[in-house]
Amino acid sequence: MPGFKEMLKKRIKMEIKTLVPPFTHESATEKVMMAERAWNSRDPEKICLAYTENTEWRNRSAFISGRDEVKKFLVKKWEKELSYKLKKELWAFSENRIAVRFEYEWHDNHGQWFRSFGNELWEFDKYGLMEKRFASINDLPIDEKDRKL
Repeated sequence: MPGFKEMLKKRIKMEIKTLVPPFTHESATEKVMMAERAWNSRDPEKICLAYTENTEWRNRSAFISGRDEVKKFLVKKWEKELSYKLKKELWAFSENRIAVRFEYEWHDNHGQWFRSFGNELWEFDKYGLMEKRFASINDLPIDEKDRKL
């Protein structure tokens, strides 16, 4: 009987194989859930591996190129956005693209809470790595008692 590590490796290989374009509703939904789990880990080292080496981003007014810049961006993001909690939802998908609706909550170092919400457009290479990510995001100050996440 295979051990835990062998079963885990087999499952990871299966997930990677099934989460590449062309997407189905099931695989697009799982891709979104994997992204949600990864971003909620707040681990830039882990998260940036989901992107191509030359990935292109627009995040609000920031234009980011390459995996190394993504990592630096995420480190700065979570230095500012404390207690970050994210929820993503599949909005639409096509062969190698996914559209996502999201919201997340966080507070700054003064204790002011925010709900940030918006949309992301993702484009993937044939290996399932994200080549492009375009995010439109709005921030709404909220009271801590009004948190949903």
